[in-house]
Amino acid sequence: MSLADVHLLLVEDDPNDVELILRALRRLHLADRVFVVRDGAEALDFLFASGPFSPRHSADVPKVVLLDLKLPKLHGFDVLERLRADPRTCHIPVVALSSSREDSDVQRSYALGVNSYVVKPVEAEKFAETVSQLGLYWALLNQTPRSF
Repeated sequence: MSLADVHLLLVEDDPNDVELILRALRRLHLADRVFVVRDGAEALDFLFASGPFSPRHSADVPKVVLLDLKLPKLHGFDVLERLRADPRTCHIPVVALSSSREDSDVQRSYALGVNSYVVKPVEAEKFAETVSQLGLYWALLNQTPRSF
């Protein structure tokens, strides 16, 4: 897969959640368009075409970012804040995927510009169904302008 063909950037450090998400997206034939990064710093490197992703063209942005909030190196809130502050990435839809039901996390996510906040279901089957619905909507149905 070319990095220009990424439709969905998954920012998730839990290998079990990554596998469940990819399995759910395979059912929609979207898994081949997903790129996975494991921490907040790597997410920003990918999105801004820096560090190990410097050969990637920064204008080739994903259709959506699925962002875990509790990440190593750089918290998901920090990633979201940086995305929204930059004109190159401020328009990318971001879905927070979190195990937290804390109202303060939901409020802060929306204050920082998240497009959707989804609590990860505990049961694997419900988790897979939730991810399938997210993938269907954000990667296939949602329309974004071709360029900003």
